[in-house]
Formats: sequence, C-alpha cells, structure tokens
Amino acid sequence: MGKLLILAIFVVLLSAVAYRLLDLCDNLGVFRKLDPVKPGNCYLIKGIEYGSEDISILPGGLALISSGLRCPMMPNFADDQRGQILLVDLNQPVLKAVALRISRGFDVESFNPHGLSTYIDEDDTVYVFVVNHPQNMTTVEIFKFEEEQNSLIHLETIQHELLHSVNDIVALSSDRFYATNDHYFIQEPLKTFGCLSGLAWCNVVYYSPSEVKEVATGFRFANGINISPDRRYIYIADSSAQNIHIMEINLNNTLTPVKTLHLETMPDNLEVDPKTGDVWVGCCPNCWKILFYDPENGLGSEVIKIENILSEDPKVTQVYLNNDSVLQGSSVAIAYEEKLLIGTIFHKALHCELGSS
Repeated sequence: MGKLLILAIFVVLLSAVAYRLLDLCDNLGVFRKLDPVKPGNCYLIKGIEYGSEDISILPGGLALISSGLRCPMMPNFADDQRGQILLVDLNQPVLKAVALRISRGFDVESFNPHGLSTYIDEDDTVYVFVVNHPQNMTTVEIFKFEEEQNSLIHLETIQHELLHSVNDIVALSSDRFYATNDHYFIQEPLKTFGCLSGLAWCNVVYYSPSEVKEVATGFRFANGINISPDRRYIYIADSSAQNIHIMEINLNNTLTPVKTLHLETMPDNLEVDPKTGDVWVGCCPNCWKILFYDPENGLGSEVIKIENILSEDPKVTQVYLNNDSVLQGSSVAIAYEEKLLIGTIFHKALHCELGSS
C-alpha cells in the first residue's frame, strides 16, 4: 500500500512538472512559427546599437529612449558602453539618435537605465523618470529635460525597500509614480526558481514622498505599466502569463482589478496614445531563444495594437512581426502621427511608415 501511495504521488508530481514545462514552452514561443508582418516601409534609426528598451514621446514629437541596459538575463553588446538616454526628433526626415548630456554630480559611469516615463506640469516642465540598476541594485532617478541644451538635469535619486527590483514606471506627478517589481535584479537561483515555478510573486508599488505601499500583487512577471489618457486606469503587462491587466485607480491610490486581456505572446512595455487611447505593446514572440542566444538566430520582434481596451470586445491587431532578420527582441512600440517606433532590449531600433506600401 505504501509503495502504491508513493508511486501515485510521484505520478502526480511528474504530471504537474510536465504541465508546467509545456505551459512555459508555450508562453516562451518555443512552438511558434513567425510569419513576417510589416505595416509599411521600415528603417533603422541611426545611432542606436545597444538597445532602446523604453520610449516616451513628448507632445512636440521628441522621443526619449533608454539605451544600454545591462541585465543578467540578457545578451549585452555594450560591455564598454555606459547607459544613456537618447533623443530622436521625429519631425526630421531622417531619424537619428543623439545622447543627452547629464548634469554633473550624477554617476554616469554606473548608469544602467531600464524603463522610463515622462510627466509635464502646468508650466510645461518635463520631468523624466528613469529606472536605474547601478551594480544590479534598483533606484529611480528623476531628471528635468532641458530641450535647448539637449540635456538632463538630475533632481533626485529614490531608493526604497519596496522598490527592490523595478522593471517599469509610470509618472503621476513630479514626485509620484507607480512601479512594477519583477525579478531581473535579484539572486540568480531565485530568478530561475520563479520562472520555472510560475509563482505569482510580483507586484505594483505606489510611491510618493509621504507614502510608499504595495497596491497590487499576484503577477507572475510584472513588466510594462502605463496609464489611460483620462488618468483613471492603470495598464499592467504580466509577461509570463501573456496578460494585460486593467485596473482602476482609487482615491487612496490603490488599484482595483477591472478586467484582464490575454495575448498569445509575451508583452513587455506598454505605451498609450494620448489622443486615441490605443495601447501599443512591444512583445517577444520567441523569448526561449534568450536562453541559448545566437546572434545569427536571435529573438524575433512583435508589435500589438489594442483599440478600445476598456470595452467588452477590444480590437487586437498584430502590426509588426519579424523573425530576427532586422530587429532582435522588441520591448516597446509607440506611434506618432504616421511613424511607428519599435525599440529593443539590447539591439537596434526601427521606425516604420504606417500606411505606406
């Protein structure tokens, strides 16, 4: 009887592991075939070689881009290249990135920028929030953007025990934000265990100078985060579960779940069109390749557009897809007028002419 019980337990455990491995393979795109999709003519953005992990576009058409992320889980083409915030003027006929100067006193040598977000106050001052990982720690850096000088003035460094491994950020004012915690920058055994187990142990944190608190939890891999144009809803990408969560902002800044939208791909960063409310998602269609990275057979790139995300039947459109021939490992996408910008974790950046033949 005892042997039968042990055998039964073994079979149950083996079945659970097999199910989890199949689920993981499916989420990572192991079995997925990539048939290219392109919205129009596409061109590489000059001056971007070491990643364009996150992008924020200002109302006048200036794009701020975080570049040079060095992450334990990702390939790195920029061993001797420090992290930068790049500027691209989308009004120019040929798009070219230039590095913004950062004010003295900030440690540019250890700058390791990840997600970013911008906030514009009533005086048109542009605040730039950047997730930073110096020496694999996590800080949030707040800068003021000086357009005439092509520079960033460093205002503040924020570090808090609840902001232990921040992935992305969305600014609410000049000193408040929501942030997602994942496990890029924690001990390697814990990262591996979390990935394989499927534990829902990631969260969202609200930060203000007077209060810091967890406001949502239960995500397998909390990644991109953004806010609706009316500033009533927060959108959160749970990459491992292939979900986008829509949550309502309460008066006390906690978040209440509204709905969940499932995608058949791994969402990364989320960008919201301020005019239409459309959500643009940079996705990784075959992330398993990062475990066995080969530059000649690298990660694919995918862009999803979601219209009417708050409705009962959102429209989900695959706008771009390639199998690594041009762009490896897309992480973000955002449209400005008739241009679509696509950024990557560690590779180049692309812009496509929407609607062109």
